[in-house]
Amino acid sequence: MFNAITQSQIYVLDQDEAIDFYVGKLGLEITADVDMGFMRWLTVGVPGRPERQILLEKPGAPAMSEETAEQVRELVTKGAMGGWLVLTTDDCRKTYETLLEKGVEFTEEPTERPYGIDCGLRDPFGNRIRFTQPKA
Repeated sequence: MFNAITQSQIYVLDQDEAIDFYVGKLGLEITADVDMGFMRWLTVGVPGRPERQILLEKPGAPAMSEETAEQVRELVTKGAMGGWLVLTTDDCRKTYETLLEKGVEFTEEPTERPYGIDCGLRDPFGNRIRFTQPKA
């Protein structure tokens, strides 16, 4: 059967703005940026960890009609698409401070949880992101 999850997908409304956020602020790296003619295949991942990538997909053809794409864009903007990411870090509070200095807006400050310390934010499109410092 299966032995890995290699790619996940979230919707973004502007792929260049997504690069600014995911690469410029969060520190991920571009793992693929391919103009396929009918779409731009844009993936990012944790530096040095190419085995797991996130597709930053712009809603539209060929996957959906323009009418459906508009509905998806509205839902993404409201944060209602269900797209979200969970990242890990060695120091949640330090990462939080670093990202605050870069202008990232948080929905939740670092908080002690049974599984470690984590916090929450949204990307510029409404997708939810959490990062966690797992308990040792």
